[in-house]
Amino acid sequence: MGSSVASSTGMVVRHMISRLVRDYLPFLILSQRNNYFLSRNNSNFNDNDSDDSDSHKEHDTPCLNSQMFEEWKQACINALKAMDCELRIKPGLDCSFSGTTAVYIIKQGKDLIIANLGDSRAILARVSEQGYIEAKQLTTDFKPAIPEEAERIKKHHGRVFCLRDEPTVARVWLPDENYPGLAMSRSLGDLQLKHYGVISTPQVIYHRITDRDLFIVLATDGVWDVLRNDQVVSTVCNTKNKMEASRVIVEEAVQTWKTKFPASKRDDCTAACLFLNDYKQFNEKKHGIASADKKL
Repeated sequence: MGSSVASSTGMVVRHMISRLVRDYLPFLILSQRNNYFLSRNNSNFNDNDSDDSDSHKEHDTPCLNSQMFEEWKQACINALKAMDCELRIKPGLDCSFSGTTAVYIIKQGKDLIIANLGDSRAILARVSEQGYIEAKQLTTDFKPAIPEEAERIKKHHGRVFCLRDEPTVARVWLPDENYPGLAMSRSLGDLQLKHYGVISTPQVIYHRITDRDLFIVLATDGVWDVLRNDQVVSTVCNTKNKMEASRVIVEEAVQTWKTKFPASKRDDCTAACLFLNDYKQFNEKKHGIASADKKL
């Protein structure tokens, strides 16, 4: 099971790029993952000295073991690299200064693999030890202002600086031109900037779902530019029909853009929600356990 959002950069073919990545990247990730799976199975089959007691280790372990995580991680890294190559050779698609971000979640039982490229974001809503719902950011917003990102870009002769009318927004520029001004340090596409330190290597993290985890929200930077993590969590919690939660987030972000920046062009606003546990059921379960303990 997987969920994802993608946010386009540039003006020329950005929506085509986002759709292409949305449609093809899941298959590339699964294809890469299957390659590791088949390679491991062949290795186990040919290893006559292997211990049979380990043959079901994947099923017996309570969470994803390190080998499995590394396989998923490399599958995501290789798939995004392959996707970037596909954008480079796709006929009729000029990705020189257009591209997209991507944040993906792969769910297997209670195991989550999260791959993030660019400044889209994944957050987790969970019940704290004190019993209130809190927001936890799972991914990093890869902006040129991050020292390690800026160092890599400058090492490859790219430039990072803010415009006078945007003193808080660091952007990536070509060595000899004040162009294109990319506001992220990692992306798919944006091929000209790949020579100058912008990369397509994702952040890949693992999360084990607990009973306290309620839902995950994936959204593009257009949402996070105007709404805080806790505001988005509150919006979802206050939406009675959970099937409408993603739409309500986007509508709130669009309205906030109009209020905060009436003269500015709105950035891409896309959101997706992955529901894990029900808060009401969590409370009932919690109170039931407490009641049983009290009787003892």
